[in-house]
Amino acid sequence: MTLAWVSRQLDVGERIVRTEALHGGITAEMRRLTIGTRDGGTRDLVLRTFVNVPHAEGSLKREAGTLTLLRGTSVPAPELVAVDPTAVHCEYPSLLMTYLAGRSVLDDEGVDARVPVLARQLVAIHALRPAERPREYEALTTADTVVVPKGADAAAWAAAIEVIRQPAPPYEGRFLHRDFQPGNVLFDVSSPAPAGARIAGVVDWVQTSWGPTDLDVAHCSTNLALLHGPEWGLRFAEAYEAAGGVLAAAASERLYWWVRDALAFSEEVQLVAQAWRKAGRAELTRRAVEERLDAYVTALMD
Repeated sequence: MTLAWVSRQLDVGERIVRTEALHGGITAEMRRLTIGTRDGGTRDLVLRTFVNVPHAEGSLKREAGTLTLLRGTSVPAPELVAVDPTAVHCEYPSLLMTYLAGRSVLDDEGVDARVPVLARQLVAIHALRPAERPREYEALTTADTVVVPKGADAAAWAAAIEVIRQPAPPYEGRFLHRDFQPGNVLFDVSSPAPAGARIAGVVDWVQTSWGPTDLDVAHCSTNLALLHGPEWGLRFAEAYEAAGGVLAAAASERLYWWVRDALAFSEEVQLVAQAWRKAGRAELTRRAVEERLDAYVTALMD
């Protein structure tokens, strides 16, 4: 059913000649589809499929709308080809989009060159002013659902949990990706050296929201801390401001968003670690990620 639906989106004389599973995601199944063209060449599309995922309809509608919005902007993103959010034509809710050359880079090598590039890209995303605002951001954890890792600094975690028991600070809303992190950024790997790091695309726009820039910065910071060490999480906010980004003026307000995002990871350590191992970071076991999360939370509270 799904292949028949995809085929109806193709130009006359085109056909699907190959499919390849793409790895690294957590909630969706991703496939690269190679399309044979009439002139004997090929082009590629990407099929995102949500299999037994709650709220798939809303997520795919949101991503379809965002990809349409981003077309023609300075933010490199896939172009929407078609979407079937309620699985009328496909076996499962699905979205078809163009393929972007490049790949996510999760290695420690070259992280110092990539961090300022990531920061500049996030500033560009936050500069977008859509005619219609997306939904308001959703918090991903509460003080009562935090899972304190075994052997963690109990005092630091208790203090962190108390931080997010407080009401959210006031903020000036901006357009948020809401899952901006190295796994959702494709780099042009043809660059000869890390210093030439260039972003080829930003993907996974299902959580697009309206909220504080601090929240997007905090999310990328946590990912960097778990991938490369706590110090990289702390450095990302500095790189964001150096690129022209604006964060909350008060240190206590910044801390709220940093801590809220970090604690949210405590509930999904296994899923995150598993995805990173599949992407090539075999040393990032659940325990290793928990230890880095504990060190990062402790550093934030120090």
